[in-house]
Amino acid sequence: MVQVNIDEAKTNLPRLLQRVESGEEIIINKNGAPVARLVPIERAREHEKSEPELGEDVGNAWIADDFDAPLPNELTAAFEGASDEHPH
Repeated sequence: MVQVNIDEAKTNLPRLLQRVESGEEIIINKNGAPVARLVPIERAREHEKSEPELGEDVGNAWIADDFDAPLPNELTAAFEGASDEHPH
């Protein structure tokens, strides 16, 4: 893995991209600290999250039996902005 500073990367970008196209990974440093990584596009895609599979979360969640039951009046009032202290 090659490391270059920002000025070197700006000056030599076409040459660095040729190296990346041939499979190399280039790290770009700013003030001695890595800030970016140039990688071939296919390798970059490997790091992307893949699409979830249908049914992949089966068994990881549940819904309570009373999920759609009416809320208690005081909770409904709180959601609607009503309170006992300041009636509308």
